[in-house]
Amino acid sequence: MTFQGWMLILAFVGILLALAKPIGLWLFALYEGRRTPLHAILGPVERGFYKLSGIDPTEEQGWRRYAVHMLVFNAALLFFTYAVLRLQGVLPLNPLGYAGLSEHLSFNTATSFTTNTNWQSYGGESTLSNLSQMLGLTIHNFLSAATGIALAFALFRGFARREAKHIGNFWADITRVTLYLLLPVCIVYALFLIASGVPQTLAGSVDVTTLEGVKQTLALGPVASQEAIKMLGTNGGGFFNANSAHPFENPTALTNFVQMLSIFAIGVGLTYTFGKAVGNVRQGWAILAAMMSIFLVGVTIVYWQEAAGNPILHNLGAAGGNMEGKEVRFGIAASALFSVVTTAASCGAVNAMHDSFTALGGMIPLLNIQLGEVVVGGVGAGIYGFLLFAILAVFVAGLMVGRTPEYVGKKIESREVKLAVLAIAVLPLIILGFTAIASVLDVGLAGPLNKGPHGFSEILYAFTSAVGNNGSAFAGLTANTPFYNGMLGVAMWIGRFFIIVPMLAIAGGLAAKKHVPESAGSFPTTGPLWTGLLIGIILVVGGLTFLPSLALGPIADHLAMIRGQLF
Repeated sequence: MTFQGWMLILAFVGILLALAKPIGLWLFALYEGRRTPLHAILGPVERGFYKLSGIDPTEEQGWRRYAVHMLVFNAALLFFTYAVLRLQGVLPLNPLGYAGLSEHLSFNTATSFTTNTNWQSYGGESTLSNLSQMLGLTIHNFLSAATGIALAFALFRGFARREAKHIGNFWADITRVTLYLLLPVCIVYALFLIASGVPQTLAGSVDVTTLEGVKQTLALGPVASQEAIKMLGTNGGGFFNANSAHPFENPTALTNFVQMLSIFAIGVGLTYTFGKAVGNVRQGWAILAAMMSIFLVGVTIVYWQEAAGNPILHNLGAAGGNMEGKEVRFGIAASALFSVVTTAASCGAVNAMHDSFTALGGMIPLLNIQLGEVVVGGVGAGIYGFLLFAILAVFVAGLMVGRTPEYVGKKIESREVKLAVLAIAVLPLIILGFTAIASVLDVGLAGPLNKGPHGFSEILYAFTSAVGNNGSAFAGLTANTPFYNGMLGVAMWIGRFFIIVPMLAIAGGLAAKKHVPESAGSFPTTGPLWTGLLIGIILVVGGLTFLPSLALGPIADHLAMIRGQLF
C-alpha cells in the first residue's frame, strides 16, 4: 500500500461527500416536481410528451397502480429489445454485418438491460451492431436508471406523506428524471469523454498499423454516449468486452476517477434527498454515514490484499502486489477502489478482472452485492434497499425500548416488517438456490474455468451478480449457454421486481398512516448508535446468511493459497 493510493481513496470520498448536498437538492426538486433552471428549455419538451402520450402528470397513483404501470412499461421494453437483438441481422446500422442473436442470448441480454443489471454473456464489439448498442441497450440504460430513481421517490413519499392514498405518478417521475437529470448530465459527460479520447462514431471499425508493423482492425462505434449513462445510471454494460479496462472506454487516470465518482454520485445524492423529503436532513446523513462506513472497510480490505500480493509467487522470487488482471495504466489502488465502488453500487463496470484478484480481495466485491445493494447501491435501488434494512433495524430498536417502533414519524407495524423481510429474503433464496442447482448439474459445472473453491466462487458470483442486479462477473465463467443464459435471466428479473413490488406496498401503507411525533421513548434514528445498529443489522441479516457459501468459495480459496495450493 502506498501514500498515493490512500490519497486517491481519500480524495474520492472527500469529493463524493461534497457532491451529496448539491446533487440531493437537484433530485429533491425533481421529487417535488418543482421548476428547475432547465425547465425554460426542456419544459415544452416535457409538456409535449405528456400531450402526445395522453398522460396527466398531476393525476397521482396508488401503490398498486404505480406498480402495474411500472411493470407493464418494463415488460414492453424487454420484448422490444428482444426483437431488436433477434432481428439485428436485417436491421440498419450494422457495418460489420453481425447476425441476430440466439433466442437464449437475446432473452438474457434483454432481461439484463431492462433490470439495470447489464450482465453480458457476449463480447460487445464482436456481437452487437451500432443500432443494437444504441436502440437496444443505451435507451435501457436511461430508462432502467430513471425507473430506479422514480421508485425511490415513491418510497420517500410513503414516509413523508400523512394519511394519503397516493405515492406519485410513475410517468411523471420517470419523465422528469430522464429529461432534467440523466440526459443533460450525460450530454456533458459524453463530451468530456470524447475530448479524453473515447470514440463516438457510426463507423464499425478502422484499420491501423501497429508499432511492430502489423495491421490490426480496431472496433469503433458510438462509445462515449453509452459510456456516460453506463456509469451515471449504474448500468455497467460495456461497449467492449474488456469494459472499463479498454482504453476506448476508459483512456486516462482522470476518466477513471470521474467514472468512479459518477457511479456513486446519484446514490449518494439520494440520501440527502430522503432527509429533505422527511423534513430532517440528519436522517439522510445517518444513512450516508452507514453506507460510507461499510464502503471504507471494504476498500481497505481489498487494497490491503491486492497490495500484499500472492505469497506463493513471493516465495518464487516475484515480489510486489497482485497485478494479474489489472491495467498498468491504473495500478493496484485505482483497481481496488474501482472494484469496491462498482459492486457497492449495482453498476458492474470493471477496470480489472475480479477473477484475478486474491481470494479475499475478490470476496469483498462478492459480499458487497450479497448485502443487497445497500452500500450506496444502484440509482434509486440502493436507497430503497437500504430503507428496507432500516425498517428491520428500527423494529429491533423498538423491541429494545419496549414500544411500537417508529421511523421518521411513521409507526412500523407487522405489515411493513413482513413485507421488508419478504423483499430482503429474495436475494439469499434465489442466489443460493440457483447456485446449488448449477453446482450439481453437468451443464452448470461445464461453465467455470477453474476447479475447486475458485470455480465455485465463479458460479456463486454469477448468480449473486444477477440477482443483485450488478452485472459484473468473475470473468472465468462461460455463461453464453442455454442453461446459464436462461437461469441468469430469470434470476435478474426476480432480483429486480420481486423486491420492488413489496417495497411499493410498504410505500402505500406508510403514506396512509398518521404522523407520530417523537417522544422520550422514541429510539433516536440520527446518531452514531443508530448508524451502528444499521450496520449491524445489514451485516447480520445480509452478511451471515451467505457466510457458509463464502466459506466454500473465497475463504477456502484463501486458506488453500496459504498452504501453497492454487486453482
